[in-house]
Amino acid sequence: MLMIADSKLDFCAACKRPTLSNFGHGNREGRNRFKSFSHSSEKEFAAKMSNGLQNCLDSASPFLRPRKVVKKILSKEQSEGDGATVRRSIGRPGFEQFDPFLLLDEFSVSPPAGFPDHPHRGFETVTYMLKGAIRHQDFAGNKGTINAGDLQWMTAGRGIVHCEMPATRGKQHGLQLWVNLSSKNKMIDPGYQELEAKDIPKVEKDGVKACVIAGETMGIKSPVYTRTPTMFLDFTLDPGSVLHQAIPEPWNAFVYILEGESNFGTPDGSAIDAHNTVQLGYGQGLSVWNNSKNFCRFILVGGQPLNEPIFRHGPFVMNTREEIVQASLDYQNGRNGFERASSWHSDPITLE
Repeated sequence: MLMIADSKLDFCAACKRPTLSNFGHGNREGRNRFKSFSHSSEKEFAAKMSNGLQNCLDSASPFLRPRKVVKKILSKEQSEGDGATVRRSIGRPGFEQFDPFLLLDEFSVSPPAGFPDHPHRGFETVTYMLKGAIRHQDFAGNKGTINAGDLQWMTAGRGIVHCEMPATRGKQHGLQLWVNLSSKNKMIDPGYQELEAKDIPKVEKDGVKACVIAGETMGIKSPVYTRTPTMFLDFTLDPGSVLHQAIPEPWNAFVYILEGESNFGTPDGSAIDAHNTVQLGYGQGLSVWNNSKNFCRFILVGGQPLNEPIFRHGPFVMNTREEIVQASLDYQNGRNGFERASSWHSDPITLE
C-alpha cells in the first residue's frame, strides 16, 4: 500500500507533464493529509513519478522567483581609441548605465591601433583577454602583459594615467567592463588585482564549464576582492546542458553572449545569440538552456546597485558636476593624484 498526499492528476505549468498537484510540484499544505492509495504496481508507479518529477526539475527553473529577460540589445561594431573596434553594450544610447556598471566593450584591436595614454578617475576597469595579448603601462611605473585568459582588475580611484596596446601581431580580442565605485571609494589610491589564466578558478559539471572571474558558482569562489560587490562568470554550455545560477536578489544582472545561442530565463521561446546583451529582471537566479546543436559561451555579470548620482565625462566618473570639473582641473594641472600625468609618456611597444 502506497501512501501519498490528498491529490489529483494535474499538469505541471513549467513542463506540461502530468503530475500530482500536492506531490512534488504542489504546495506544502497537503503533505500531512494522507490517504490510502491502491495501485497494481506500487514500485512501478513510484518510479514513474520519481522520473517524471526529475525530468520536470531538469527542464524548469528551481527558483521560486526566477530572473526573466527584460530586454536584449544587439551590440554593433564601432570605432574606439586609436583605430580599435568595439562592440559596446552598456554605455551606449538607450543603455547608458546599469548600476553599478558603466560600460562593457567587446574589443578587437590589431597593431598599430590601440588605446594610447589616457586618464581615469572614480571607478574600476576589468580587462579579460579572450585571444592575443595587451601590454599595459601606467604613470606609476607598473607594466605587464595581459595574455589570453588573463584578468586585470584595475582600481583607478583618485587617478591613474595608463595605456593598453597590442603586445603581439594580429588581432587581440577581449572584454573590458567598467564598475562604478561608491562615493567613499572614488578617491582611494589606485591598485591592481591580476590573475593569469592558470590562477583563475575553473569548474565543470554536467556539460557546464565556468571560469570564476569574480563571485562564486558551483561551490567555487574567486579570490578577487570587489569593493563594489560583483559577480563575473564566464560560462560555456555544451549542447543540451542546463545552468541554474543563483544571483543575490537585489542585484542588477545581465548576460553578454560571446558565441552560440541559448534560451535565457525560460526553456521555451526564441534563443538569443552572439553579441547580444540580455538585461535580466529581478529574482533569485538565472536558468539557461542550451537547446542548440553547438556550444554556447557567455558571461554573466551582476552587481549590487550603489544608488548614487552619476556624473561622467569621458574617463572620469563622479557623483556631482563639480567633482567632474575638479577631476578635469586636477588632470590638467597635475595635482590630487595626477602629479605625474604631465611628465609621463608610455614606452614604445615591441611586438612579440
